[in-house]
Amino acid sequence: MGTHLFSEGSIRGVALKNRIVRSATWEGMCDSEGSPTGRLIDLYRALCRGGVGLIVTGYTYVRADGKELPGTMGIHSDDRLPALKTLTRAVHEEGGRIFCQLFHGGGRASSRETGARPLAPSEIKDATSRESPRAMSEQDILDLVTAFAHGAGRARRAGFDGVQLHGAHGYLINQFLSPLTNARKDAYGGSLNHRMRFLREVCDAVRREVGPSYPVSIKLTAADNIPGGFTLEEAVTVARNLEAWGIDAIEVSSGTVDAGEEGPARRNIDSPEREAYNAPCARRIKSEVTVPIIVVGGFRSPKVGEKTLEKESADFIALSRPFIREPDLVRKWEADRTHRALCISCNGCFLPGIKEGGIRCVQVGKD
Repeated sequence: MGTHLFSEGSIRGVALKNRIVRSATWEGMCDSEGSPTGRLIDLYRALCRGGVGLIVTGYTYVRADGKELPGTMGIHSDDRLPALKTLTRAVHEEGGRIFCQLFHGGGRASSRETGARPLAPSEIKDATSRESPRAMSEQDILDLVTAFAHGAGRARRAGFDGVQLHGAHGYLINQFLSPLTNARKDAYGGSLNHRMRFLREVCDAVRREVGPSYPVSIKLTAADNIPGGFTLEEAVTVARNLEAWGIDAIEVSSGTVDAGEEGPARRNIDSPEREAYNAPCARRIKSEVTVPIIVVGGFRSPKVGEKTLEKESADFIALSRPFIREPDLVRKWEADRTHRALCISCNGCFLPGIKEGGIRCVQVGKD
């Protein structure tokens, strides 16, 4: 029996009013120190009022050298706590729930933002990354495991309802998992069991930091969608291990920016047949684990979302780009089950935001 899109759900005891998640996206609405501005708080208030069951923040760097883009949120210092508490308080005042997505850019971090050469599992430059990274020493690895744990601890103290580890889209955790970016010869490279070691140490350290009852989830790449990269069957193995390590939910995505048309944010989602492009991967992973599965990727209509839940491909659906144009999309779906999101999947929303200090839909006003 499928679960209704607008029925209540929960993740590790956090009650959610429906099965619709705002998936993480870079918003570019934080100051140079990584503190959220009033614009970001207003955006999250609008998402709550618009009916979203759970907000996952834009990727939030756990250490200053992990930053990729300007305006990104940081949770790398206790100095950020007052501003982060203001953010979570605003969400809770609107009756919303919010998880903080914890990430480090690894080889995709930008020295323009950090002032330092990027760190990565190996000295391998991705096709679209800006510069060649420095291979991490074992001490670097241990230090970053600690940074993830401390970031999770700050998230809890700041009032976030849970955290999500970013294990997708070519960032640090994904870089360790993928043979395309991990050529290490030590205990952190080679076999999948070794490539999973960094993730396991992060999971263990985060759990020790936040305790047994605080929700810890992950956004996991189901496949790199690049020849020779991380595969779906490897993702299934990782998912099984994540469940054994105590993860509370898995959001399934796929692709990296190097995957072209099979990247994380695909273009031209102009028909129901092109929606839910990660649902087959999510269903495969869901068949192997019992923790809640969230699936992101091209949802534009409630009918496709309902069908995804009915087919037991996932327990929750997640959207990102449509909420940039319509933060009240869930309310529109509740009122009209035939309403199709106005997002045309042009991906123009990201480009002006870097210059203008915040992501926005470039189609608004063109209709």
